[in-house]
Amino acid sequence: MKKIAVVGCGSYMDSGKGCPGEWRCLKAASLGDGNFKEPSQVVAFVKCECPGRAIATNIGMAIKLSEIKPDVIYLSSCLAKAKPGCPYTDAEEKAKIIEEKTGIKVVLGTHDYH
Repeated sequence: MKKIAVVGCGSYMDSGKGCPGEWRCLKAASLGDGNFKEPSQVVAFVKCECPGRAIATNIGMAIKLSEIKPDVIYLSSCLAKAKPGCPYTDAEEKAKIIEEKTGIKVVLGTHDYH
């Protein structure tokens, strides 16, 4: 089973818009729905906090503390497909920074649930 980490938008999750820790991402991962090609084990769920400067460091710390390196990192749909988008950096730029710092592939978006 593929091991994955999910990065959620802290601003969205804290706003109470139906995302208490992104149960939809967890559901999609466990079922292999959306951008997950197969059922996957979530080994880390990291919250991106505005303005996002520490996200790569926080992911690195989550990996170090859990002692489990994910095969893939997913930027949650609320982070990758937000309307309006992040005012600090777009999802593609975040993904590039994370990939460069961790050496782990990043996928934009997790699910298409509404």
